[in-house]
Amino acid sequence: MSNIAIIPARGGSKRIPRKNIKDFLGKPIIAYSIEAALQSGLFDEVMVSTEDEEIATIAEKYGAKVPFLRSEKNADDFSGTVDVLLEVCSEYDKRGKSFDNLCCIYPTAPLLRSESLIESHNLLISKSYDTVFPVCQFSFPILRALQIDENKKVSMIWPENMAKRSQDLPSAFHDAGQFYWAQMNIFKQNKKLYSDNSGVIILEELEVQDIDNVSDWKVSEFKFQLLHKDIGVK
Repeated sequence: MSNIAIIPARGGSKRIPRKNIKDFLGKPIIAYSIEAALQSGLFDEVMVSTEDEEIATIAEKYGAKVPFLRSEKNADDFSGTVDVLLEVCSEYDKRGKSFDNLCCIYPTAPLLRSESLIESHNLLISKSYDTVFPVCQFSFPILRALQIDENKKVSMIWPENMAKRSQDLPSAFHDAGQFYWAQMNIFKQNKKLYSDNSGVIILEELEVQDIDNVSDWKVSEFKFQLLHKDIGVK
């Protein structure tokens, strides 16, 4: 069973300039994704897909491979993750290298643990899922969500849930935004990272943080420091 980790790391970023290699508590943030992949021991190859020479150099310094640079058509603001992955797969096919499974790992996921990669890989194999990815439960019942209009008047999106106890409402989860496992042949055929035959592992809220702005970055650093104390998640 052969696996490849693909870390898509574009050079451009509007909200946080040079986001994918910005210093995160002493190391370029992409280093954490590379190290988690290597520490898992799951991958025949850990590669970074980038069009940026500086990112390529840093990625190789931390143990990833950059056997080719990404095309310009998949290096702008409109480039989708699936398109980038398909480009990588196509290039490896041309080079005569094949893998049974791929794992797309995002470059700004410093809270990612190698144990999560291992757990999700085991689920992918044991249950024959098309894809597997981590999720996190919403900290507040999403079915009691509010909406606010331009006059700051509030209303419930689902008013029928107003009288229901929070604990009686269905639990809701969101994508943790760290990685996606996929069976290679099925991914090439379906061109999706989610299907009706997807499975998930559940992470704690402390292990998850989307990073879209400076505030998110600071929260992620705080969570990282908590996780690496004795009282943190092991």
